[in-house]
Amino acid sequence: MAETSLENQPCEREVPPGPLPGTMSPLDIYCLAIGGTGMAPLACLLQEQGHRVRGTDGPLYPPMSTLLERCGIRPSVGYDPVHLEPAPNLVVVGNAIHRNNPEALEAERRGLALLSMPQALARFFLTGRRPLVVAGTHGKTTTTAMAAWVYSQCGTDPGYLIGGFPRDLPGSFRAGAGERFIVEGDEYNAAYFDRGAKFLHYQPETLILTSVEYDHADLYPSPEALCTAYSRLIALLPPTGLLVACGDSPEVRELARAAPCPVAFYGLGEQNDLHPLGTIEALPEASRFRLAGPGAEGGEIEVVLPLAGEHNVVNALAVWAAAGRDDLGAGHVAAAFAAFHGVKRRLEELGTVRGVTVVDDFAHHPTAVGKTLGALAQRYPGRRILVLFEPRSLSAGRNLFYDAYKESFAQAGRVLFAPLFHRGRLAPEDRLDLPALAADLTRAGIPTDAATTTDELLAQALRETRPGDILVTMSSGSFDGLPQRLVEGLAGGGT
Repeated sequence: MAETSLENQPCEREVPPGPLPGTMSPLDIYCLAIGGTGMAPLACLLQEQGHRVRGTDGPLYPPMSTLLERCGIRPSVGYDPVHLEPAPNLVVVGNAIHRNNPEALEAERRGLALLSMPQALARFFLTGRRPLVVAGTHGKTTTTAMAAWVYSQCGTDPGYLIGGFPRDLPGSFRAGAGERFIVEGDEYNAAYFDRGAKFLHYQPETLILTSVEYDHADLYPSPEALCTAYSRLIALLPPTGLLVACGDSPEVRELARAAPCPVAFYGLGEQNDLHPLGTIEALPEASRFRLAGPGAEGGEIEVVLPLAGEHNVVNALAVWAAAGRDDLGAGHVAAAFAAFHGVKRRLEELGTVRGVTVVDDFAHHPTAVGKTLGALAQRYPGRRILVLFEPRSLSAGRNLFYDAYKESFAQAGRVLFAPLFHRGRLAPEDRLDLPALAADLTRAGIPTDAATTTDELLAQALRETRPGDILVTMSSGSFDGLPQRLVEGLAGGGT
């Protein structure tokens, strides 16, 4: 995927499609890379809509294998052109599929209709709706889940597709019958024949833009290239739409200047249209703050959000602004916030064993690492935070973030680095120098080591931990099952 930049790339396909079928009659739909975090929920949505859905992927594991099984979808394993018999009406292609994939080549040879995953979502579920799209470098999944929860609790029956697993909703997807469809707007590419960002297909009527920081360096060669993608997304808004933009970010404010519709700025700073009134009360079990809102008694209302971290307060402000546009009622929205408990793998407490608490988090970008540590300090005041960090993505493992990482780990009590996951795909001069970073952090008073294997990391953490510690794993991938292995190791189940 790294050979193509997304800068100024059109999102029109490179592969001539076969004739696209309609959307109403039951279709035979085949999904390539059906186990993706976006593709699996889409497959389930299509199955629930009455289509026959099948597909293939590599070996699948929970939670995606379980999700598909619950919907009655049993994928093939591996890629073989014979899987395309009988010929489906439509092939939906995930972005993990390369152009030389044997099934993709066979589908093209036969002239079968092809769509990328976001094209299919738009075609089958967004047409005729009012899409609420959540985009940005940080906070997309939590903000999308929060919006889906609030709109559901307020009785609007929204559709939604979330790139994670909400704790409070029955699942990560729903077709819904209401006018709103809430979707996480991913900036990653759509498919090998559809090189634009996924979110360029999502037809936003309302757009929440949480942040703009450089990421996905394998696809965007520069910060300017990434900003170009966000500019194109903003340009899709209709004049009657709304851009809900985080005004604490200078980059977001600059992009918002070109919005073709009204803009509502939100954030912690008083320069924003929407911001907390007074001080945020940071409690171990919740964040409490006050907001101005239509319909609120006395013009203000207290919000109690059972999540730690100022970044989650900011996420709530974005949803508050969108909900206010739809007149959901300040009291109803505040009540929904009070019952929202986040998303799995976002500050997810896995358990406490022998006085040691294990937390799993998705953080991998330096900014997210810092915010996660700040939230942990709020939730577990006075306890030592021992961080096990895996630079999993092609961006997380790049040396360009070296100085940012030095700052982001400042609130840790101890740091253990796992090896670079994509070391072989990065040029030597581009690789994050973990031993050097560990030495710099240690000199700054944060004891840090770089392990050579995940097993070594696990053993070292289990040796060093003591009652009262917080063990937090940070990775954008599975981390070789390390979070659960820590729990088992602490309980005496071995490594």
